[in-house]
Amino acid sequence: MKTVQAACPHDCPDTCAMRVTVDDSGRAIRIEGDPDHPPTAGVLCTKVSRYLERTYHPERLLTPLKRNGPKGSGRFVPVSWDEALDTIAVRLTDIARRDPQAILPYSYAGTMGLVQGEGMAARFFHRLGASRLERTICSSAGKAALQATFGAGVGMDVEQFGQARVILIWGTNPVVSSVHFWRQAQAAKRRGAILVAIDPYRSLTAQKCDHHLALLPGTDAALALGLMHVLIRDDLLDHDYIAAHTAGFEALKARAAGYTPERVAQLCGIDAAGVETLAQLIGQTAVRDRQAVAIRLNYGMQRTRGGGNAVRAVACLPALLGSWRHAAGGLLLSSGGFYPRNLQALERPDLMPDPPPRPVNMVQIGSALLHPGDASFGPKIEAVIVYNSNPVAVAPDGSKVQAGFARTDLFTVVLEHFQTDTADYADIILPATTQLEHVDIHASYGHRHVVVNHPAIAAPGECRPNTEIFRQLAVRMGFEEPCFRDDDWTLARQAFDWEHPALRDLSWDGLLQQGWGKLAIADAAFAEGGFPTASGRCEFTSTELGAQGLDPLPDFIAPYESPQSNPALAARYPLMMVSPPERHFLNTTFVNITSLRGKTPEPVLEIHPEDAAARGLEDGQLLRIFNDRGTFQAQAVITGRTRPGVVVAPSVWWKKYSRDGRNCNAVTSEALTDMGHAPTFYDCLVQVEAA
Repeated sequence: MKTVQAACPHDCPDTCAMRVTVDDSGRAIRIEGDPDHPPTAGVLCTKVSRYLERTYHPERLLTPLKRNGPKGSGRFVPVSWDEALDTIAVRLTDIARRDPQAILPYSYAGTMGLVQGEGMAARFFHRLGASRLERTICSSAGKAALQATFGAGVGMDVEQFGQARVILIWGTNPVVSSVHFWRQAQAAKRRGAILVAIDPYRSLTAQKCDHHLALLPGTDAALALGLMHVLIRDDLLDHDYIAAHTAGFEALKARAAGYTPERVAQLCGIDAAGVETLAQLIGQTAVRDRQAVAIRLNYGMQRTRGGGNAVRAVACLPALLGSWRHAAGGLLLSSGGFYPRNLQALERPDLMPDPPPRPVNMVQIGSALLHPGDASFGPKIEAVIVYNSNPVAVAPDGSKVQAGFARTDLFTVVLEHFQTDTADYADIILPATTQLEHVDIHASYGHRHVVVNHPAIAAPGECRPNTEIFRQLAVRMGFEEPCFRDDDWTLARQAFDWEHPALRDLSWDGLLQQGWGKLAIADAAFAEGGFPTASGRCEFTSTELGAQGLDPLPDFIAPYESPQSNPALAARYPLMMVSPPERHFLNTTFVNITSLRGKTPEPVLEIHPEDAAARGLEDGQLLRIFNDRGTFQAQAVITGRTRPGVVVAPSVWWKKYSRDGRNCNAVTSEALTDMGHAPTFYDCLVQVEAA
């Protein structure tokens, strides 16, 4: 028996440190959270606790495959690695001779590892001169907002939330998506803290909070500005902190003056008293009682037209209250900006041609693949290489995406563990290793620890790490730069600037032995200001946004699709749809794990009793959800957990596991957010009827 230190690779803020027990035959027999790692504390979520079921799944891809049927049919035959790689190299070389920008990588956070994510792959595509993928499908609206307000994606230490007096849980359902933060929130509640959920949906988290504000989707900025209005009106402000550590208060005050509780109530679909009560709670606690008020944001609130401004508005609140003075106060959306990544060394952008190749936004992959090419767009996309993602299932406006991948003239390569919806459209499928079988190193966007992943078991069958696949392609493409010979541990060391003060307490050997180590960042990082903006202040008025010709102040930007902002569209499609994570899946990872999918055997749509009655719908009935973009089916769950006028489609299902071969992204839009070029998944009007 041996125990191996590992890291959870999935797109989750918790980035757990894990221990893998391997028997004498080399088989992993147990996986558990590292009890010594403070954020993990020995606990894994329901999903990752079944990681061995995923690793040893009978449908695991074990050999390279070549398509021998129509695209989308899922029909393949095994081939050798030499044949697969030679085929890819010949096709890419031929396309690159005409224009390498006709080649597009498509990847995201199937692994959050810096080595198997974009390490060697980025080098390969930079050297090739391929189109650059704008990787914006999740968090870039909030990232842009934090950049404009704080100077980086930084925030409070998740380990301090347990000491807060009031916690606002805004646009997130941590019972499902961040169980280790939820442990801190429960510890705070046991000490007498008040928990407030702000969410259009009475989620599992909202059900366990002391208060719940069920605002309309896409109206979070209005609520935040309404809270500011009351705080300013009633002088519930930390004037000393504002004067010393913020920029633009008078302008923000003037902006908030227009957001009276009555106006906010109308915009958000809530009572004005709710705005007043919440403002008094946080203001009295932070300013009068001088106790810690903490805000936990996540990505739900960003996925509407005004998502970036919403994050900007909420991010201003802790500075107004002086909450940053406390280690247990402030705001956490992301801690990723604290990590001194060395992307110049890891990803080698210097290998790119000058000028850099065109960008292609991943949110709009459907339109990009269907574009014939012209002077403004650039060359038609002739090849796409997919790794660490499943775009046929996860990208919006799914009919376009499916049509794009179905092009007979599109050469598609997919690196995968399983034959996903996207893999069904591949010309070549390459079997990749899982986290238990390769080297990696991880930052986190939810805590402040570096976490190392040691390979615990040998790769099954003929599976290879992403890094090795791109190394071998580089050889076949004639790339002779020495960086293509770096091994995975070298890549792991190159991922960070080890001379940076944030890493002063970590040694490489110590990190390898323990498996994790914490950044040297003060618990109350912004108690004395020192924000990483150009001014060193929390910027209510953003110089960066102003320089871009954008509104330097946060404001409410109405959704593209809502009964208030688009009444003509709402006359045909009156229901606002949001599609938060299904609790047993992580994006599309784990959807094929029988023990997890068995808990929710098919897609469901949660609908309020009033909306169901108006349509003559019954609980358990098969529904058709549709708009001008498309349609999908789901089973009705009639519940008061959602508010009238809002339906909830927990997601994201593989299309092949739904009755009609579609999922919720059949109806979502390619429209982008106000900043960050991010998706608007939750900015979506639909109609519902019996299937």
